[in-house]
Amino acid sequence: MTYSEFMEILRGVGLPGIISRLVCAVLCGGLIGIERETKRRSAGFRTHTLICIGASLTTLISKYMIEYMELPTDPARLGAQVIAGMSFIGAGAIIVTSRRQVKGLTTAAGLWTAAIIGLAIGVGYYEVALIAVALVLIAEIFLSKLEYAIISNARLMNVHIEFREAAEINTIVGVLISKNIEVTDIEYTRAASANGAVPNAILSLRFRKKTAHENVLQILNELPEIISVEEL
Repeated sequence: MTYSEFMEILRGVGLPGIISRLVCAVLCGGLIGIERETKRRSAGFRTHTLICIGASLTTLISKYMIEYMELPTDPARLGAQVIAGMSFIGAGAIIVTSRRQVKGLTTAAGLWTAAIIGLAIGVGYYEVALIAVALVLIAEIFLSKLEYAIISNARLMNVHIEFREAAEINTIVGVLISKNIEVTDIEYTRAASANGAVPNAILSLRFRKKTAHENVLQILNELPEIISVEEL
């Protein structure tokens, strides 16, 4: 049996094609989900796997309706609904914290991509599905390190600080200016936190040259006025 003949069997809607599609969906969705699971994200191994399986079943149903039931339907119709419907699940993975941090964007994008990979598997396009999984893992594992390296030395930085007294913000800003760090914006609030209802603020900082953000955090942590500091 040649390679083309073997792939033709796998791309069919018979039992070998169905089994190979669903197994491939479990593997592809699971690989993406495992990476998210190791980073303790809300949508992990099971979520990505189920979404990939469901998307594959969608296109399998479309093929079955056309080839076996001979219904006059658009083969891409159900798949289009999957892509649109994923926006609801993706939106549920995105949250905006009280400190203006947006979290879950990568997870939401991963879920959306896992659904599209499932659609590709469902129509028997195994090659593109496996290549897509490899690229997704490269983006989530290796490009995240590159992104961190770029951000950690950027000339702009946002930090959230909690301090003891409201008047101490002037002292904190003065220390930053003395270190040649420009404070471009201050968003002052007094919200409940792990340390109680203490003054807190989000500072937007700008550096004249590339500066390691860890050094700035260390400067702020050493100030007696500050209770806690976190980069946003």
